[in-house]
Amino acid sequence: MNDDGELPAGVERRTIGGRERLATRGEPVSGEPTDGEWRAWDPSRSKLGAMIDFGMDVGLTGGEHALYLGAAAGTTVSHVADFAGPTYAVEFAPRPMRDLLDVAADRDRLFPLLKDARRPETYAHIVESDLDVVVQDVATRGQAAVAIRNARFLSEDGRLLMAVKARSEDVTAEPSDVFEDVRSELSDEYRILESQRLEPHHTDHLGVVATPR
Repeated sequence: MNDDGELPAGVERRTIGGRERLATRGEPVSGEPTDGEWRAWDPSRSKLGAMIDFGMDVGLTGGEHALYLGAAAGTTVSHVADFAGPTYAVEFAPRPMRDLLDVAADRDRLFPLLKDARRPETYAHIVESDLDVVVQDVATRGQAAVAIRNARFLSEDGRLLMAVKARSEDVTAEPSDVFEDVRSELSDEYRILESQRLEPHHTDHLGVVATPR
């Protein structure tokens, strides 16, 4: 795992469409700008992309075995699968899963799972243990609880890369209070290495990097 905030192998900053952008090498998913085999990774459409764009120490070097929670239609997880190793993509809703299956058709390392991230026991027989990274991007109450339940899949030095959505936890609370509550709950199971708000890319979101205790 990379410990100095450098870009993982397979992720570069490239000039695409006249400006510098994060990019990965893979088939386009949603009409994103390309430069040959490289495609732009828009941090305003990807919380993990924003974390990397801000230079957070996500600890990725490339080739990691990954679990992605809240894969939706596959925008971000497709970039992860471009540079990671086997990537298990959990999505609960059938409609975005259809899009995710199309994304996976061009990526032999991406494995979509129509499952509920709040119930990791339902996919524990599929997902390997001792993973390098769990990426969490779920829009639900109890986001810390989801991360804690899925800690079972991480290796001792693995990373949790989590996007906390304040409005999914409590639409009436101050986001800063929500973030403090989530950090406090996470600390029962994880050691938080870094956290940072993701504005201006994502309003009322917090990026968290943590490792199992």
